[in-house]
Amino acid sequence: MRICVAGAYGAFGIKHLDALAAIEEVTVTSVMGPTAEKIEALAKERGIGHWATSLEDCIARDDVDAVILATPTQLHAEQAIATMRAGKPVFIEIPMSDSLDDARRIAEVQKETGLTCMAGQVRRFNPSHQWIKNKIDAGELKIQQMDVQTYFFRRSNMNAKGEPRSWTDHLLWHHACHTVDLFQYQTGEVASGAYGLQGPKHPDLGIAMDMSIGMKTESGAICTLSLSFNNDGPLGTFFRYICDNGTYIARYDDLYDGYEKQIDLSDVAVSNNGIELIDREFIAAIQEGRKPNGDCHDVLAAMETLDRIERSMS
Repeated sequence: MRICVAGAYGAFGIKHLDALAAIEEVTVTSVMGPTAEKIEALAKERGIGHWATSLEDCIARDDVDAVILATPTQLHAEQAIATMRAGKPVFIEIPMSDSLDDARRIAEVQKETGLTCMAGQVRRFNPSHQWIKNKIDAGELKIQQMDVQTYFFRRSNMNAKGEPRSWTDHLLWHHACHTVDLFQYQTGEVASGAYGLQGPKHPDLGIAMDMSIGMKTESGAICTLSLSFNNDGPLGTFFRYICDNGTYIARYDDLYDGYEKQIDLSDVAVSNNGIELIDREFIAAIQEGRKPNGDCHDVLAAMETLDRIERSMS
């Protein structure tokens, strides 16, 4: 499998390059980034034969079998559609798009082309959340409440590497997208009730810096999500699962019980790296000719809930 990573020198582009390097019989043959000097240097450092500043140059190549988009959110829909139109399967980093209309356009083109189109809902693949899902599927756990905190300190337009961004991040369509999809995936239900509250918008960035989201399913499970770009403290997303049979705290790829005792996840998957696991699923789905976990049509339910939450805040 020969892969192109677009947006390769961004924070998540690097994560995907590292993950792909751990997967057998996979080669990154092309990388794309908007600044020639940066993408050329990365290609040389990683021993990648082709680099370009436009996606069109990459998807036209015969030595590119599939594409991973780790590009700015606002470009996802057009780039995903262009990739599928070029006959290439595509993985779209979270979020699939920043509007429901664009997500539906992506799904329509996937249906038309029949190509693999996967959204980067990595929480489905973190071993911590996989362990919970396995227990739910086995009938050993039922979620009563998910309490989630997504906290960053980002009062200027910087990325996860501390470098200036060319685009503006969003608490709802990016960061809440993780939890909205995960809540519906873990409960097996679409939220019957969903609403949001947002604080003042940043005078320069034009986005809300604080947000509160509530969801509920028909069976009674609830989710409370707090998000902030104003948090001056530990950064990241922390999930508390309050279940009928125990409480569990997930911190990315690690899991603890309600008393902070770490749970052994060594038998959950072939890796403890969620990015590697989601990349493995993308590649395996292409090779096996099947729908991946995180197929763009499956993620539409989360995009529809995000749209409902956005409308509730306006």
